[in-house]
Amino acid sequence: MRNNSVMVPEAKEAMERFKMESASEVGVNLKQGYNGDLTSRQAGSVGGQMVKKMIESYEKGMK
Repeated sequence: MRNNSVMVPEAKEAMERFKMESASEVGVNLKQGYNGDLTSRQAGSVGGQMVKKMIESYEKGMK
């Protein structure tokens, strides 16, 4: 079962901005709404960039 819901509903807008920012950084043009026309490589690069930034943020917080 896939569950793509945001764990904290109040964070949904911030996560959307984070996704758009990450997509821009890797050169993927996301649209508001449906983005099913992305290739797997494009979608993976956006997700990978998001994870990379989350890990960097976590590591900075550990200092």
